[in-house]
Amino acid sequence: MWFGYNPRMPKKSPSKRKKSPARKSRPTFRQRLWSLLWRLGVVGLVLLAGWTVYLDAVVTSRFEGRRFEVPSRVYARPLELYDGASLGTEALRQELQLAGYRSGDGRQPGTWQQNGSRFIIATRGFEFVDGEEPRRRLSLTISGNRVAGFRVLEGAPTPVVRLTPAEIGGIYPAHREDRVLVSLDDAPPLLEEALLVTEDRDFYDHFGIAPLSIGRAMVANIKAGRVVQGGSTLTQQLVKNFYLTRDQTLIRKGNEAIMSLLLEWHYGKRDILETYLNEVYLGQAGNRSINGFGLASQFYFRKRFQDLALHESALLVGMVKGPSYYDPRRNPERAKERRNLVIDLLEEHGGIDPQTASEARARPLGVTSRPSWSENRYPAYIDLVKRHLARDYRQQDLQSEGLRIFTTLHPTIQAQAETSVASTLHELDKRATDTRLEAAMVITARDSGEVLALVGGRDASYAGFNRALDAKRPIGSLVKPFVYLTALSQPDRYTLITPVRDTGLALEFENGQRWEPRNFDREQRGEVPLHMALSRSWNLPAVRVGLDVGLPAVTETLQDFGVTSAISPYPSLLLGSVDLEPVAVAQIYQGLATSGFNTPLRTIRDVTDARGEVLNRYNLEVNQVADPAAVHLVQYAMQEVMREGTGRSAYYTIPDSLGLAGKTGTTDDGRDSWFAGFSGDLLAVTWVGRDDNGPTSLTGSSGALPVWTRFMAQAPQHSFSPVVPDGVEYHWVNSEKRVLTDEHCENARLIPFIVGSEPEGFEGCGSDFSKRLRGWFEGLFE
Repeated sequence: MWFGYNPRMPKKSPSKRKKSPARKSRPTFRQRLWSLLWRLGVVGLVLLAGWTVYLDAVVTSRFEGRRFEVPSRVYARPLELYDGASLGTEALRQELQLAGYRSGDGRQPGTWQQNGSRFIIATRGFEFVDGEEPRRRLSLTISGNRVAGFRVLEGAPTPVVRLTPAEIGGIYPAHREDRVLVSLDDAPPLLEEALLVTEDRDFYDHFGIAPLSIGRAMVANIKAGRVVQGGSTLTQQLVKNFYLTRDQTLIRKGNEAIMSLLLEWHYGKRDILETYLNEVYLGQAGNRSINGFGLASQFYFRKRFQDLALHESALLVGMVKGPSYYDPRRNPERAKERRNLVIDLLEEHGGIDPQTASEARARPLGVTSRPSWSENRYPAYIDLVKRHLARDYRQQDLQSEGLRIFTTLHPTIQAQAETSVASTLHELDKRATDTRLEAAMVITARDSGEVLALVGGRDASYAGFNRALDAKRPIGSLVKPFVYLTALSQPDRYTLITPVRDTGLALEFENGQRWEPRNFDREQRGEVPLHMALSRSWNLPAVRVGLDVGLPAVTETLQDFGVTSAISPYPSLLLGSVDLEPVAVAQIYQGLATSGFNTPLRTIRDVTDARGEVLNRYNLEVNQVADPAAVHLVQYAMQEVMREGTGRSAYYTIPDSLGLAGKTGTTDDGRDSWFAGFSGDLLAVTWVGRDDNGPTSLTGSSGALPVWTRFMAQAPQHSFSPVVPDGVEYHWVNSEKRVLTDEHCENARLIPFIVGSEPEGFEGCGSDFSKRLRGWFEGLFE
């Protein structure tokens, strides 16, 4: 056997030519194309899935989170109507107009009717912090600047009714969008049906996009040769406004379609429709957009969303297509035609009967002549409100959380203050060669420290430099009441009749400088009683008294009353070298007006969130910083300022029956003219000067006092009649500074003393009165 032989193996056949394997056919172009498209499709689907996941996150995160950046609303104090309220006819009209009320039949909410001094008012109702003020119909008469004959004609009876507070401004997002959030449940009758029949009839049947509607729109546009019909659903419109830009690109349209489907997948139709009502763009107010039906109803009709009538709802629905093109103020005929089209569509689809449709078409547009919106009407006041809010709230929250801020602003007093500043400066311009005068004014409630009005310059609508808050200037003789208060707080040394020296003095300092103060009139009068030195604002007695009690003591008094800025410890402090803003002057004078109780100035009463829940209530704060008995003596001298001293010219305009207390202030070369004073109700501080700190020809009496006087003459108020505090007694005193038992003595007057500080008395008046002193005490209590 041969090695390796296997008998089972077949024998080799005769050799043949080996066949080569068959070649594979190369793919055709079509095959390669389909393969590429398949691969691209897979990649595209993956990318589309990823992009859809991203868009889904965008849709849900914003829709479920903070959907809107809603500005904070700032309101004035509400007008309270009751028998005896201080209110004039014109003031009531201004208040009603500012609060968005219209002259009408006095039956429809938000209207009033006037017949002479009698008013019929139909209130709108408002949700206040302490509860809802329901709608009522009122009747009242204005008599002698007082409300009389007040009664409720319709609604729950009550002795006091608060009107809707005027919206005076807002704190807006950076993108300047503005809106008032509304609920679909509060929509007026037929508004929803009008919107759907006009913009999206299949809203409750589609899933975010409506191919048939798009097809119909394309056919209509092709036939017309222009865009006459849109195919977008309300959901697509919301997505475009809410998430996307207005660019007309395929990518944007694709995103819009995907996001619309996602929005419909996640959320219900009612939720989407309500969001649409709050988002849709319906006009422009300056550089702010008007978004949503809630704000649009105020902007065009001064009405709440739920109070819109059929023809008003139809107009707003019609404007959705083009707010600028159908602007009812600029294009009333075009707007009316569009409104009537919406009414026609409602009638065609059975929403209203022919008679109702005919009546609605016959109605005028009903748009207010001037836009009503929440632009800041009082920029200087809103500036102070923002600074007070900054203590408790972040700016971001104020711009986006829809807070409601109820302030202390009194619209009538604010208007009177603005008029007083502008009118008086105009008159001063005529008398002076320098016409660059500016002014500031701060007005507070004397007893509570609420800031009722604030003027930052002669142009009150200008939102620039706010002099009331930022013009820090020497206060001049406004400091003197605090100098004398420091002295009168030591009754064993000083009383109102203590003789003080009105004689020259000179001080030399270590650096060799010499300070020699003088009176404004350059005169010297020898010894004068302290109360007269204050009422006539003589400088030399103030310096001598201040040096006697000590600069540290005077500084401490000023700080106790609210001065927070640095006070230089130099004798010039005694003549007002301390620099303060008008609002800071109002703060320290508030303590004088309230008998030594430091009452921090307030601009805010309450803050609520967008749902009306109370976040903060800013209640009255009081801190006693001085002896009321000593302050009472200073108040007496400040009343004398008005009757006999540097403020007496005020009574050329103001009735003698109105008791006032005040103080003038003037700095070197008339650079700053000041006046601060108060009645029983109001405290007002006025500054007049130049922004460049240049000299003027004015004093406190000739510059600031006329502004203050013009205001005080307009505002209804009561006399300042301070309650005599414990530890103070009044005595009849003659010109020899002796206490009398016979109050009918010539040249005698009642003067307050802290008990134990009065001089010895004697029987009778005597017959040797000094003729030189005659008249010192005349006039104050005549």
